[in-house]
Amino acid sequence: MHGAFDLSLFDFNLPQELIAQHPRETRDESRLLVYKRETDKITHCVFRDIIIFFEPGDCLVINNTKVFPARFLTKKESGGRVEVFLLNYPENLTDNSSKALALVRASKKIKNGLKLPLSDELYFEIIEKDEKGYFTVIIHHQLPLDETLARYGKMPLPPYIVRDANDTDIHRYQTKFAKTTGSVAAPTAGLHFTENLLDKLKERCVNIAEITLHVGIGTFLPVRTQDIREHKIHPEWVEATENTCKIINETKKNNKKVFATGTTSTRTLEFIGDSEGNVKPYSGLCDLYIYPGYKFRVVDSLITNFHLPMSSLLILASAFAGRENILKIYKEAIEKGYRFYSYGDAMLIV
Repeated sequence: MHGAFDLSLFDFNLPQELIAQHPRETRDESRLLVYKRETDKITHCVFRDIIIFFEPGDCLVINNTKVFPARFLTKKESGGRVEVFLLNYPENLTDNSSKALALVRASKKIKNGLKLPLSDELYFEIIEKDEKGYFTVIIHHQLPLDETLARYGKMPLPPYIVRDANDTDIHRYQTKFAKTTGSVAAPTAGLHFTENLLDKLKERCVNIAEITLHVGIGTFLPVRTQDIREHKIHPEWVEATENTCKIINETKKNNKKVFATGTTSTRTLEFIGDSEGNVKPYSGLCDLYIYPGYKFRVVDSLITNFHLPMSSLLILASAFAGRENILKIYKEAIEKGYRFYSYGDAMLIV
C-alpha cells in the first residue's frame, strides 16, 4: 500500500483556460496568493506587495540561471520535419563544432549519422541514442556558438504553452537577474521580480543571495511511479558560492527568515544545508528529491508558481505546506481565476 505516498493523491482538475499562454504585461502585476502556515489563512494581493512580508535582515535567495534558445526546427534532406531540443548547453569541441544531448522528434525513426541541415551555416549530426531515448548530437556551426543559438534557436517554452515562441519570450521567459547560461526552462517563480522591486527589497534591508541551478528536462518529466518515493529526480548542475553561503548563514544565525524563490532555489539550499540549517559552498550535480515527510532545514518561506498535477514540483510544495493544504490552496486559486504554470501567477507560503 502506498498510503500517503500514492501519486493519485497529488492530482487535481484544472480548467484549460487557466493555463497562462502569455505573460502579464508587467512582471510584478501577477497575482499573489499568500498562505500563512501558522494561522492556516489565505490572503490575496499583487506580486509587488510581497515586500510587506519581509523584515529587515531577511534573505531572498534567487536562481541566476539563464535560459538559452534550445529548440530548433529543421528538416531531413527528404523533407520530413524534425525538432531538435537541446538538453544541456553545448560543449565546444572545436571553433566550429559542439556536442550536446538532445531530444529529437520526427515522424520516422532517426538513424545514427543522420545530418539535419538548418542553413548554410548550421547542421546537426546524429551520433547515437542512449537507453533513455536521448540523442548525442554534434552541432556544426560557422558562426560562434552563442551567435548560432541566438540566430537559429527558439526559446524552449513548456509543452503546455501551445503556441510558437516569439520575440517577447526572448525577454519574458527569462528572469531579470539571469546571467549564468545553462537552463532549458526558466526558474519561473523568479519571472515576477522587476529591478525596481529588487531595489525596494534592498532598501528594506533585505539581503539578496544568488545561487545557480541549471534547470533540465527533468522539470517537465512526469512522475511515473505510483509510489512517489520511487521516483528518481533528474540530476541538475548547481553552484553556491562562499559569499552566498555567508549571507544565508548570517541570516539563520540572526534568527531571520530565508525566502527561497522557486523550487530550484529550495532544492539547492536544502541540498547544501546541514542538519543545523547551515549551508556550505558547492559546485556540482544535485539530485535531491523532496516529498512529504522531508524536514526543511534552510528554507523558511517559499515563493513559487502553481504547478502541474502529479509533478515533482507540486510534490515539493506539498512537502513544504502539507498536501491537503496545497490542494486547498489550489482549489481556491482555481475558483478565483488565478493563472497557472510558467507564465501564471504566484503564491507565497510563509
